[in-house]
Amino acid sequence: MEKELEKLVRVRVEALDAILGVPFKVLDDGFVRVMDYMGSDASVVQAARVSYGAGTRKIHEDRGLLRYLMRHHHTTPFEMCEIKFHVRVPMDAWRQWIRHRTASVNEYSTRYSVAIDAAQRTHASGWRKQASGNRQGSEGFLDPEKGAPLSAREESLHDLCRSIYEERLQAGVAREQARKDLPLSTYTEAYWKIDLHNLLHFLALRMNDRAQEEIRAYACVIGEAIVSRWCPLTWEAFKDYRLGSLQFSRLEAEVLSALNRGSPEEAFRLARESGWLEEGPEGFKRNRERQEFEEKLEILRIPPPWGKSGLPDDS
Repeated sequence: MEKELEKLVRVRVEALDAILGVPFKVLDDGFVRVMDYMGSDASVVQAARVSYGAGTRKIHEDRGLLRYLMRHHHTTPFEMCEIKFHVRVPMDAWRQWIRHRTASVNEYSTRYSVAIDAAQRTHASGWRKQASGNRQGSEGFLDPEKGAPLSAREESLHDLCRSIYEERLQAGVAREQARKDLPLSTYTEAYWKIDLHNLLHFLALRMNDRAQEEIRAYACVIGEAIVSRWCPLTWEAFKDYRLGSLQFSRLEAEVLSALNRGSPEEAFRLARESGWLEEGPEGFKRNRERQEFEEKLEILRIPPPWGKSGLPDDS
């Protein structure tokens, strides 16, 4: 006789139900809101334990199991949860967002509908400087006095682009062609459905300090205001083992081990043999791997065992 299966009740998360459809404001005219979801922390635990087979006991508490899964990169249990967002985001940030190919997406179409009459604007104090050591990043801000005319010109440009777009529509030009000169700051909207594992990967990349500020703003809202409500135990583990953790390569671990043994000379030798310490006219040549390791050492408050002279730092 076949085993009779119990009737199931859909998993509900009261904290998330309370904000369903509620828009969280991002940037000047953007938002994120939750449309639907499936699963919870308990669903991750259930998926992980199904592989134990019938008759086994719960060895770990739910929190401990979730932390174990996160710590050891067991990803498939987190794929049992899914969430669907409605987002309004500037097109330049959306271009980065859509590079994450692990979601189901349906975007607002300016072939069928008139483009959203909103564009992301920059305040006089919000113009960022190009980073000197990172071609795709920024660091610091322009003086607001320099930024004010840039913001004024931006506003004029947006108004001009919009008026030309609307003139084309009124003249009978097809929407698909009339849109071609709209700026990348124009807002678009989309439904974005993704499982929890891939969402956490998105957040790990886009909440990082190196991510562009605009998309980071969206990622922080999704993580801190939404995922924290939806799967609080998973969110806690994610912050501990992904956002707030440091990862060391084999070489980095060997250098740290040498420093821990009180042998900065050995640490220096390892770094030099690895190619980290190649000399240039003004000290060491730029080496991204070395620089990233130095950032980790700074977090740990450990001075690097090398100086600008190219000799072990004896200070």
